[in-house]
Amino acid sequence: MFDETDSRLLAIVQRRSDITAQDLGAELNLSASQAARRRARLEQAGVILGYGARLDPARLGLTVQAFVQVQMAAHNADNAQSFARLVSTLPEIVSCWTLTGEADYLLRVWCPDLQALNRLIHHRLLPHPAVARVQSQIVMDQPKADAGLPV
Repeated sequence: MFDETDSRLLAIVQRRSDITAQDLGAELNLSASQAARRRARLEQAGVILGYGARLDPARLGLTVQAFVQVQMAAHNADNAQSFARLVSTLPEIVSCWTLTGEADYLLRVWCPDLQALNRLIHHRLLPHPAVARVQSQIVMDQPKADAGLPV
């Protein structure tokens, strides 16, 4: 379905989503119109879901990154939907995954300080009736930055 040029194109746009068709074509040894058509085809196929900017958390006053594991009180569709609604309303939660194992959810959160993390856990997550237990791990360092998918 994808050839080597498509894979290279995907790697390039993951690193630099604002690249022009001219520059993309130059990197792929294609004309700008050929590069633009390939990118458009991958967008229309749903391979490229969108484009975004990477922001510096520290410059935005976000100094605490944490991973929060949530264990549900009971496993049923109503609890799952109710918890998903709560998560969608909390901007501090930037990612949410359902898991196998002891924890049911893993949340990635960014907060301005430890007090804000404490409020998120104790005033928003723990009071939710579907939540039985919350455990957090504060990120000390990130030796490898978020990366694109391996293409």
